[in-house]
Amino acid sequence: MTSKDEKNLAQVADKISTMDEPSRSTMQRVHDIIMTAAPALKPRIWYGMPAYAKSASTPALVTLRNDERLNLAITEKAAFRAAGGADGMLMPAAWFFEIVDEDTEKRIAEIVRSVVD
Repeated sequence: MTSKDEKNLAQVADKISTMDEPSRSTMQRVHDIIMTAAPALKPRIWYGMPAYAKSASTPALVTLRNDERLNLAITEKAAFRAAGGADGMLMPAAWFFEIVDEDTEKRIAEIVRSVVD
């Protein structure tokens, strides 16, 4: 890990640590899920929130937000695939959550891996 990567990781950890509970614990868990699902992604701050990119100098592919709700989003920089079926050409890009149970954890890992693969 380069010093820039370490600095960016520290900024993400600091950002998460400033959140109120229960958001802080939930966001920390989602951060850990992302880092386990796609260890090659580099955490960084993107528009004031935790995000994950292929390198410290490339656009973020996945972001975490803590507004009125917690959300995981895929940025426009990720390769999108149309959902198909009843959703036609619509492409899912954001998911809201309040807690992370086992099923949600699995789905977050799938989403993150789909962006990296």
